[in-house]
Amino acid sequence: MMDTKKTGSLGASQFPSTTTSGAPAHSDRNSLTIGADGPVLLHDVQFLEQMAHFNREKTIERQPHAKGGGAFGTFETTEDVSAYTKAALFQRGTQTEMLARFSTVAGEQGSPDTWRDVRGFSLRFYTDEGNYDLVGNNTPIFFVRDPMKFPHFIRSQKRLPDRGLRDNNMQWDFWTNNPESAHQVTYLMGVRGLPRSWRHMNGYGSHTYMWVNEAGERFWVKYHFHTQQGMEFLTNAEAAEIAGADADYHRRDLFEAIERGEHPQWIMSVQIMPYADAKTYRINPFDLTKIWPHADYPLIKVGTMTLNRNPENFFAQIEQAAFSPGNTVPGIGLSPDKMLLGRAFAYNDAQRNRIGANFHQLPVNQPKVPVNTYMMDGPMAYHHTGNAPVYVPNSYGRTWSDETGPVANGWEADGEMVRSAYNLRADDDDFSQPGTLVRDVFNDQERQALVDQVADMLTAGVREPVLSRAFEYWDNIDPDVGRRIREKVQGVSAAAPSMADAK
Repeated sequence: MMDTKKTGSLGASQFPSTTTSGAPAHSDRNSLTIGADGPVLLHDVQFLEQMAHFNREKTIERQPHAKGGGAFGTFETTEDVSAYTKAALFQRGTQTEMLARFSTVAGEQGSPDTWRDVRGFSLRFYTDEGNYDLVGNNTPIFFVRDPMKFPHFIRSQKRLPDRGLRDNNMQWDFWTNNPESAHQVTYLMGVRGLPRSWRHMNGYGSHTYMWVNEAGERFWVKYHFHTQQGMEFLTNAEAAEIAGADADYHRRDLFEAIERGEHPQWIMSVQIMPYADAKTYRINPFDLTKIWPHADYPLIKVGTMTLNRNPENFFAQIEQAAFSPGNTVPGIGLSPDKMLLGRAFAYNDAQRNRIGANFHQLPVNQPKVPVNTYMMDGPMAYHHTGNAPVYVPNSYGRTWSDETGPVANGWEADGEMVRSAYNLRADDDDFSQPGTLVRDVFNDQERQALVDQVADMLTAGVREPVLSRAFEYWDNIDPDVGRRIREKVQGVSAAAPSMADAK
């Protein structure tokens, strides 16, 4: 594995400082002027280059997941799961260098870490077979199940076009018009929507993936990462106070914990579904808004993730880290999950726009294995193949791949081309699983916190027809919780002074 701390750093110069071309720099404090009080001269190239670079030194924000932080570490496979996958990193005893980036979904770069939001949980494993990226969240499900809806969902969480402000009405308008969001919204509105720190939250691959063993047997898999620091959460009051005092609270917490030698750990487990089960299981196993009940597919422990090294340069190693669920390795594949397939394209394409066509050549994005790709040129190309052929097939010794026939990590599909939601199965409604979460997972205190949180949002700018639809939304999740939300909102509205009273 390349040393991400050292690779790409500039060597020591015989001069105190230099220009980017390596020539001695005249001054890093004073520009060239006519006399001490005179105008700056256009031929002060050092100043011009510094300012031109300064004007361009920020990359485009991620859209979404702009605000985040991360660290490096190690994943150790402690259990034997070779019956399910041949992936080298998941063979018992293997230790793999890795990178983790945590984030919020909706907030911009300068937004507070403690806003109520889903947290990104993105992992890169620098394996002996190439980079494997697992791009997930701190929840096992998501708001939508079709990638066509994804841009619309993100826009609804951003800002109004006229006043440039985030808007509760816009968010609830989208959610209530898309009932499939109910499971994720219930997570978000509950105590899990405000993790105390990145160290104190679980992570999930969320999507369904494929594992393939040496014999070619295929399995469907879901990833779970359980924090060994214990799950802890903030109250609304605590989160608001921290947001005003330290917008970088979570970023600071992770960095300083590792700096103190308190290296956070997560136990990785998987749920394994035999390949054939997917055809008849009562829940569509590729629907990102659903979980697989553990009673049907229990957790199987795989190994331990430990973060033990902070970035040396945040921009180079965290901001420029570019993850994609399309980055897989032998023994791991994608599934028919529509959102996953959409993301497999969208993530790398977003990085081409954000960082550049050759973002994969940056040290933090390079695999530890040799690369032989026929992608070439483009802005900022650093690695190249000299004068070797740039086309396939060729007659001059440069190798290329030419597999034919069935693929090891594929699946069969047959049918007409359609634009349609998933076919419904026995237990595929949108409200049963969030209802189970409210009734069977949340305790009385957590249910009350959920009621308070939703009611507070609905009384802060949500108007008709969205408000009535929101009441129906929660009635469908759980009638008792829906009733309590309605009563609290209507009680607040009744207590509010009318326009006539204001006169």
